[in-house]
Amino acid sequence: MATPLSHLAVPLALTAALGPGLAPPGLMALALACAVLPDIDAVGLWLGIPYTHPLGHRGLTHSLPFGVALAGAGSLLAPEVGAQPSIAFLVLLISAASHGLLDGLTNGGLGIAFFSPFSHRRYFLPWRVIEVSPLSLFALLSRRGLCVLVSEIRYVWAPCLMFGLAGFALRVLFGWG
Repeated sequence: MATPLSHLAVPLALTAALGPGLAPPGLMALALACAVLPDIDAVGLWLGIPYTHPLGHRGLTHSLPFGVALAGAGSLLAPEVGAQPSIAFLVLLISAASHGLLDGLTNGGLGIAFFSPFSHRRYFLPWRVIEVSPLSLFALLSRRGLCVLVSEIRYVWAPCLMFGLAGFALRVLFGWG
């Protein structure tokens, strides 16, 4: 898996690119939650749920249908956070789906059940460029952890920073708020 911090990069970049007019702070908070929520399945490891089980790590909660359901539920809160429901749905869907996609770019684990509950087959993306994160904070602070962070800066944070800055520049250039 990518580190929890790097799962935040996509919603941060997306909301920065859209700006507070389309993605107010409340929507950004929901998007950040949607981006990290799929790892709730890690609790199953402590409860004895096997990794390969549909409810195991990188199973149902990492799937695209789960992302759609999470975005749909979250978009019901759009009026409370000052966002348009359709914009909220898209921002939350991209944020939730990005979790499985980023994990699918890692070089470890058993793959992602992108289509669960319809299929429990697990996949990786063709480019497995992100070093898989260790599960403990202590291990993340090791030499291997440094390699993980460097790969995430290169393949997650740098592209997200460019996307966010490009969106910001376009908003300023065209006066989109």
